[in-house]
Amino acid sequence: MPAPRGHRSAALPVALLLTAALALAGCGGDDDGDGAPDPQATAGGGVLDSTWPLTGLEVTGEQSAAQEHPVMVLKMDNTASSAPQQGLGTADLVVEELVEGGMTRLAAFFYSKIPGDVGPVRSMRATDIGIVRPTGGVMVTSGAAQVTIDRIRKAGIAFFQEGDKGFFRDDSRSAPYNLFANLRQTATLVEDDAARPDDYLPWGTTEDLPQGQPAKRLSARFSGGHATDWIFDGKKYVNQNSYAADGDEFPADTVLVLRVQVGDAGYTDPAGNPVPESKLDGKGPALLFHDGRLVRGTWRKDGLDGHIQLATKAGDLTVPAGRTWIELVPANGGDVTFGR
Repeated sequence: MPAPRGHRSAALPVALLLTAALALAGCGGDDDGDGAPDPQATAGGGVLDSTWPLTGLEVTGEQSAAQEHPVMVLKMDNTASSAPQQGLGTADLVVEELVEGGMTRLAAFFYSKIPGDVGPVRSMRATDIGIVRPTGGVMVTSGAAQVTIDRIRKAGIAFFQEGDKGFFRDDSRSAPYNLFANLRQTATLVEDDAARPDDYLPWGTTEDLPQGQPAKRLSARFSGGHATDWIFDGKKYVNQNSYAADGDEFPADTVLVLRVQVGDAGYTDPAGNPVPESKLDGKGPALLFHDGRLVRGTWRKDGLDGHIQLATKAGDLTVPAGRTWIELVPANGGDVTFGR
Protein backbone atom coordinates (compact mmCIF):
# COMPACT_ATOMS: atom_id res chain seq x y z
CA MET A 1 0.00 0.00 0.00
CA PRO A 2 1.51 3.41 -0.95
CA ALA A 3 2.56 5.60 1.94
CA PRO A 4 1.46 9.24 2.11
CA ARG A 5 4.01 11.89 1.17
CA GLY A 6 5.39 13.09 4.49
CA HIS A 7 4.16 11.37 7.65
CA ARG A 8 1.18 11.54 9.95
CA SER A 9 1.68 14.01 12.75
CA ALA A 10 0.53 13.14 16.25
CA ALA A 11 -1.99 10.46 15.33
CA LEU A 12 0.31 7.57 14.43
CA PRO A 13 2.60 7.72 17.50
CA VAL A 14 -0.48 7.66 19.68
CA ALA A 15 -1.91 4.52 18.09
CA LEU A 16 -0.53 2.12 20.69
CA LEU A 17 -1.76 4.31 23.51
CA LEU A 18 -5.20 4.44 21.90
CA THR A 19 -5.41 0.66 21.81
CA ALA A 20 -4.91 0.54 25.56
CA ALA A 21 -7.28 3.45 26.12
CA LEU A 22 -10.05 1.81 24.11
CA ALA A 23 -9.56 -1.47 25.96
CA LEU A 24 -9.85 0.27 29.32
CA ALA A 25 -12.92 2.19 28.14
CA GLY A 26 -14.56 -1.09 27.19
CA CYS A 27 -13.89 -2.62 30.63
CA GLY A 28 -14.52 0.35 32.88
CA GLY A 29 -17.77 1.81 34.22
CA ASP A 30 -21.03 0.11 35.05
CA ASP A 31 -23.58 -1.31 32.64
CA ASP A 32 -26.73 0.45 33.73
CA GLY A 33 -28.44 0.16 30.33
CA ASP A 34 -29.42 3.85 30.27
CA GLY A 35 -28.80 4.09 26.52
CA ALA A 36 -26.24 6.93 26.85
CA PRO A 37 -23.63 7.06 24.09
CA ASP A 38 -20.28 5.48 24.84
CA PRO A 39 -17.33 7.85 25.16
CA GLN A 40 -14.85 8.00 22.31
CA ALA A 41 -11.07 7.93 22.57
CA THR A 42 -9.37 11.00 21.10
CA ALA A 43 -6.04 11.35 19.35
CA GLY A 44 -4.91 13.48 22.29
CA GLY A 45 -5.45 10.60 24.69
CA GLY A 46 -8.57 12.05 26.32
CA VAL A 47 -12.16 10.87 26.26
CA LEU A 48 -15.07 12.82 24.80
CA ASP A 49 -18.76 12.09 24.32
CA SER A 50 -19.94 10.59 21.04
CA THR A 51 -19.78 13.76 18.98
CA TRP A 52 -18.05 14.52 15.72
CA PRO A 53 -14.81 16.50 16.22
CA LEU A 54 -15.34 18.92 13.32
CA THR A 55 -18.98 19.78 14.02
CA GLY A 56 -19.71 18.93 17.66
CA LEU A 57 -22.87 17.15 16.47
CA GLU A 58 -23.93 13.88 18.07
CA VAL A 59 -23.01 10.64 16.40
CA THR A 60 -26.15 8.74 15.41
CA GLY A 61 -27.05 5.13 14.83
CA GLU A 62 -24.20 2.64 14.77
CA GLN A 63 -21.60 5.15 13.61
CA SER A 64 -18.48 5.91 15.62
CA ALA A 65 -16.62 9.21 15.95
CA ALA A 66 -13.40 7.15 15.87
CA GLN A 67 -13.03 6.46 12.16
CA GLU A 68 -10.46 4.26 10.43
CA HIS A 69 -9.28 7.20 8.35
CA PRO A 70 -7.82 10.55 9.39
CA VAL A 71 -9.34 13.95 8.74
CA MET A 72 -8.98 14.60 5.00
CA VAL A 73 -8.34 18.27 4.17
CA LEU A 74 -8.74 19.09 0.49
CA LYS A 75 -7.44 22.33 -1.03
CA MET A 76 -10.09 23.68 -3.39
CA ASP A 77 -10.00 26.53 -5.87
CA ASN A 78 -12.32 29.43 -5.04
CA THR A 79 -12.49 31.50 -8.23
CA ALA A 80 -15.04 31.66 -11.03
CA SER A 81 -12.84 29.24 -12.97
CA SER A 82 -13.63 26.55 -10.38
CA ALA A 83 -17.37 26.59 -11.04
CA PRO A 84 -19.05 24.31 -10.38
CA GLN A 85 -17.19 23.18 -7.27
CA GLN A 86 -17.98 19.63 -6.18
CA GLY A 87 -18.14 18.23 -2.66
CA LEU A 88 -18.60 21.29 -0.43
CA GLY A 89 -22.06 20.09 0.60
CA THR A 90 -20.46 17.05 2.27
CA ALA A 91 -17.69 18.89 4.14
CA ASP A 92 -17.80 19.07 7.93
CA LEU A 93 -15.99 22.40 8.10
CA VAL A 94 -14.41 24.88 5.67
CA VAL A 95 -11.62 27.42 6.15
CA GLU A 96 -11.23 30.24 3.62
CA GLU A 97 -7.72 31.68 3.33
CA LEU A 98 -6.02 34.46 1.37
CA VAL A 99 -3.68 33.50 -1.47
CA GLU A 100 -1.73 35.56 -4.00
CA GLY A 101 -3.40 38.09 -6.24
CA GLY A 102 -6.04 38.91 -3.61
CA MET A 103 -7.89 35.66 -4.29
CA THR A 104 -8.91 33.04 -1.74
CA ARG A 105 -8.68 29.26 -1.56
CA LEU A 106 -10.65 26.78 0.54
CA ALA A 107 -9.48 24.10 2.93
CA ALA A 108 -12.43 21.70 3.04
CA PHE A 109 -12.43 19.22 5.96
CA PHE A 110 -13.97 15.76 5.54
CA TYR A 111 -14.29 13.26 8.37
CA SER A 112 -17.83 12.23 9.37
CA LYS A 113 -18.57 11.45 5.72
CA ILE A 114 -16.06 10.79 2.95
CA PRO A 115 -17.54 11.70 -0.45
CA GLY A 116 -16.61 10.57 -3.93
CA ASP A 117 -15.42 13.18 -6.43
CA VAL A 118 -14.34 16.52 -4.95
CA GLY A 119 -12.63 19.54 -6.50
CA PRO A 120 -11.19 21.35 -8.33
CA VAL A 121 -8.08 20.47 -6.32
CA ARG A 122 -5.39 23.15 -6.02
CA SER A 123 -2.07 23.63 -4.27
CA MET A 124 -1.07 24.00 -0.62
CA ARG A 125 0.23 27.10 1.15
CA ALA A 126 2.27 27.56 4.34
CA THR A 127 -0.93 28.96 5.88
CA ASP A 128 -2.27 25.39 5.81
CA ILE A 129 0.14 24.26 8.53
CA GLY A 130 -1.76 26.14 11.24
CA ILE A 131 -5.09 25.10 9.70
CA VAL A 132 -4.42 21.37 9.40
CA ARG A 133 -1.86 20.54 12.09
CA PRO A 134 -4.32 20.42 15.07
CA THR A 135 -6.34 17.63 13.39
CA GLY A 136 -3.44 15.24 12.72
CA GLY A 137 -5.04 15.02 9.29
CA VAL A 138 -3.69 14.57 5.78
CA MET A 139 -3.95 16.99 2.87
CA VAL A 140 -5.27 16.37 -0.63
CA THR A 141 -3.61 18.80 -3.03
CA SER A 142 -2.33 19.41 -6.54
CA GLY A 143 1.12 20.01 -5.03
CA ALA A 144 2.94 23.17 -3.95
CA ALA A 145 6.10 25.20 -4.41
CA GLN A 146 9.12 23.30 -3.08
CA VAL A 147 9.61 25.76 -0.21
CA THR A 148 6.05 25.04 0.91
CA ILE A 149 6.44 21.28 0.52
CA ASP A 150 9.55 21.42 2.69
CA ARG A 151 7.68 23.30 5.41
CA ILE A 152 4.63 21.03 5.23
CA ARG A 153 6.84 17.96 5.62
CA LYS A 154 8.81 19.54 8.46
CA ALA A 155 5.50 20.19 10.24
CA GLY A 156 4.72 16.46 10.04
CA ILE A 157 1.71 16.83 7.73
CA ALA A 158 1.18 14.06 5.19
CA PHE A 159 -0.28 14.84 1.78
CA PHE A 160 -1.44 13.18 -1.42
CA GLN A 161 -1.22 14.75 -4.84
CA GLU A 162 -1.77 14.07 -8.52
CA GLY A 163 -0.54 10.61 -9.41
CA ASP A 164 -1.79 9.11 -6.16
CA LYS A 165 -4.86 6.90 -5.98
CA GLY A 166 -8.15 8.68 -6.60
CA PHE A 167 -6.82 11.67 -8.57
CA PHE A 168 -8.05 12.31 -12.12
CA ARG A 169 -8.42 15.05 -14.71
CA ASP A 170 -11.86 16.12 -15.99
CA ASP A 171 -11.32 16.65 -19.72
CA SER A 172 -14.45 18.82 -19.94
CA ARG A 173 -12.66 21.53 -17.93
CA SER A 174 -9.59 23.65 -18.55
CA ALA A 175 -6.34 23.10 -16.66
CA PRO A 176 -5.42 23.78 -13.90
CA TYR A 177 -9.07 23.78 -12.82
CA ASN A 178 -9.75 20.21 -13.93
CA LEU A 179 -7.98 18.18 -11.23
CA PHE A 180 -10.33 16.20 -8.99
CA ALA A 181 -9.97 13.49 -6.37
CA ASN A 182 -12.24 10.64 -5.39
CA LEU A 183 -11.77 10.91 -1.63
CA ARG A 184 -13.17 7.45 -0.92
CA GLN A 185 -10.30 6.01 -2.95
CA THR A 186 -7.64 8.37 -1.62
CA ALA A 187 -8.64 7.73 2.01
CA THR A 188 -7.73 4.06 1.59
CA LEU A 189 -4.06 5.02 1.20
CA VAL A 190 -3.78 5.81 4.91
CA GLU A 191 -3.39 2.98 7.37
CA ASP A 192 -4.87 4.42 10.54
CA ASP A 193 -6.08 2.94 13.81
CA ALA A 194 -9.56 4.17 14.74
CA ALA A 195 -8.99 7.31 16.79
CA ARG A 196 -11.25 10.30 17.28
CA PRO A 197 -9.34 13.55 16.65
CA ASP A 198 -9.60 16.33 19.20
CA ASP A 199 -12.37 18.91 18.76
CA TYR A 200 -11.38 21.52 16.18
CA LEU A 201 -13.39 24.26 17.90
CA PRO A 202 -14.80 24.62 21.44
CA TRP A 203 -18.29 23.29 20.80
CA GLY A 204 -21.40 24.32 22.72
CA THR A 205 -25.04 25.18 22.08
CA THR A 206 -27.00 28.18 20.83
CA GLU A 207 -28.24 28.70 24.38
CA ASP A 208 -24.63 29.15 25.54
CA LEU A 209 -24.11 32.23 23.36
CA PRO A 210 -24.25 35.76 24.73
CA GLN A 211 -27.11 37.87 23.34
CA GLY A 212 -24.92 39.73 20.85
CA GLN A 213 -26.51 41.98 18.24
CA PRO A 214 -28.67 41.41 15.14
CA ALA A 215 -26.59 40.61 12.04
CA LYS A 216 -28.31 38.71 9.24
CA ARG A 217 -25.92 39.91 6.55
CA LEU A 218 -22.14 39.93 6.53
CA SER A 219 -19.32 40.43 4.08
CA ALA A 220 -15.79 39.17 4.76
CA ARG A 221 -13.41 41.20 2.59
CA PHE A 222 -9.87 39.96 2.06
CA SER A 223 -6.81 42.01 1.08
CA GLY A 224 -6.93 42.57 -2.66
CA GLY A 225 -10.66 43.07 -2.95
CA HIS A 226 -12.23 39.60 -2.85
CA ALA A 227 -15.25 39.41 -0.55
CA THR A 228 -17.38 36.47 0.58
CA ASP A 229 -20.96 37.52 1.31
CA TRP A 230 -23.45 35.71 3.53
CA ILE A 231 -27.16 36.07 4.32
CA PHE A 232 -28.98 34.30 7.15
CA ASP A 233 -32.16 32.80 5.67
CA GLY A 234 -33.80 31.97 8.99
CA LYS A 235 -32.11 28.57 9.27
CA LYS A 236 -28.58 28.76 7.87
CA TYR A 237 -26.10 31.19 6.34
CA VAL A 238 -26.19 31.20 2.54
CA ASN A 239 -23.06 32.14 0.59
CA GLN A 240 -24.20 34.74 -1.94
CA ASN A 241 -21.19 34.35 -4.25
CA SER A 242 -20.48 30.65 -3.94
CA TYR A 243 -19.06 28.72 -6.89
CA ALA A 244 -20.51 25.44 -5.63
CA ALA A 245 -22.73 23.33 -7.84
CA ASP A 246 -26.45 23.82 -7.24
CA GLY A 247 -27.52 21.73 -4.29
CA ASP A 248 -23.90 21.13 -3.25
CA GLU A 249 -23.35 24.37 -1.31
CA PHE A 250 -21.85 24.28 2.18
CA PRO A 251 -24.74 24.58 4.70
CA ALA A 252 -23.20 26.95 7.24
CA ASP A 253 -24.83 27.01 10.67
CA THR A 254 -22.12 29.43 11.83
CA VAL A 255 -19.70 31.80 10.14
CA LEU A 256 -16.67 32.43 12.34
CA VAL A 257 -14.40 35.32 11.33
CA LEU A 258 -10.87 35.36 12.75
CA ARG A 259 -8.81 38.47 12.10
CA VAL A 260 -5.26 37.24 11.45
CA GLN A 261 -1.84 38.68 10.77
CA VAL A 262 -0.53 38.12 7.25
CA GLY A 263 3.14 37.90 6.29
CA ASP A 264 5.16 37.14 3.17
CA ALA A 265 5.68 33.44 2.45
CA GLY A 266 9.00 34.29 0.81
CA TYR A 267 8.33 33.53 -2.86
CA THR A 268 6.15 34.61 -5.78
CA ASP A 269 3.69 32.77 -7.99
CA PRO A 270 4.35 32.27 -11.75
CA ALA A 271 2.70 35.63 -12.45
CA GLY A 272 5.08 37.39 -10.06
CA ASN A 273 2.56 37.97 -7.26
CA PRO A 274 3.98 37.72 -3.72
CA VAL A 275 2.50 34.73 -1.89
CA PRO A 276 0.94 35.71 1.47
CA GLU A 277 1.03 33.60 4.62
CA SER A 278 -1.81 34.00 7.13
CA LYS A 279 -0.62 33.32 10.68
CA LEU A 280 -3.09 31.06 12.44
CA ASP A 281 -1.36 31.29 15.77
CA GLY A 282 -1.19 34.01 18.40
CA LYS A 283 -4.38 35.97 19.04
CA GLY A 284 -6.77 38.49 17.56
CA PRO A 285 -10.39 39.67 17.27
CA ALA A 286 -13.13 37.14 16.49
CA LEU A 287 -16.67 37.65 15.20
CA LEU A 288 -19.10 34.74 15.57
CA PHE A 289 -22.24 34.89 13.41
CA HIS A 290 -24.98 32.44 14.38
CA ASP A 291 -28.77 32.41 14.21
CA GLY A 292 -28.87 35.90 12.71
CA ARG A 293 -26.81 37.61 15.41
CA LEU A 294 -23.21 38.56 16.02
CA VAL A 295 -21.15 37.88 19.12
CA ARG A 296 -17.84 39.72 19.36
CA GLY A 297 -14.87 38.15 21.09
CA THR A 298 -11.24 37.19 20.73
CA TRP A 299 -9.42 34.11 19.50
CA ARG A 300 -6.21 32.57 20.75
CA LYS A 301 -4.10 29.72 19.39
CA ASP A 302 -0.86 28.71 21.07
CA GLY A 303 1.39 27.60 18.23
CA LEU A 304 0.60 26.17 14.83
CA ASP A 305 -0.47 22.86 16.35
CA GLY A 306 -2.55 24.49 19.09
CA HIS A 307 -6.33 24.50 19.17
CA ILE A 308 -8.48 27.58 18.64
CA GLN A 309 -9.80 29.08 21.87
CA LEU A 310 -12.49 31.75 21.93
CA ALA A 311 -13.48 34.21 24.65
CA THR A 312 -15.51 37.31 25.43
CA LYS A 313 -14.96 39.74 28.28
CA ALA A 314 -17.35 37.59 30.31
CA GLY A 315 -15.38 34.35 29.82
CA ASP A 316 -14.98 31.43 27.43
CA LEU A 317 -16.96 31.47 24.18
CA THR A 318 -18.18 28.29 22.49
CA VAL A 319 -19.38 27.64 18.94
CA PRO A 320 -22.86 26.08 18.62
CA ALA A 321 -22.52 22.53 17.34
CA GLY A 322 -23.06 22.41 13.60
CA ARG A 323 -21.21 23.10 10.40
CA THR A 324 -18.91 26.10 10.53
CA TRP A 325 -17.25 28.19 7.83
CA ILE A 326 -14.14 29.98 9.13
CA GLU A 327 -12.99 33.19 7.41
CA LEU A 328 -9.30 34.07 7.98
CA VAL A 329 -9.61 37.79 7.26
CA PRO A 330 -6.40 39.83 7.34
CA ALA A 331 -6.20 42.18 10.32
CA ASN A 332 -4.55 44.75 8.05
CA GLY A 333 -6.10 45.30 4.64
CA GLY A 334 -9.15 43.12 5.26
CA ASP A 335 -12.56 44.16 6.54
CA VAL A 336 -15.80 42.73 7.86
CA THR A 337 -19.12 44.52 7.41
CA PHE A 338 -22.54 43.37 8.60
CA GLY A 339 -26.09 44.53 8.93
CA ARG A 340 -29.65 43.57 9.67
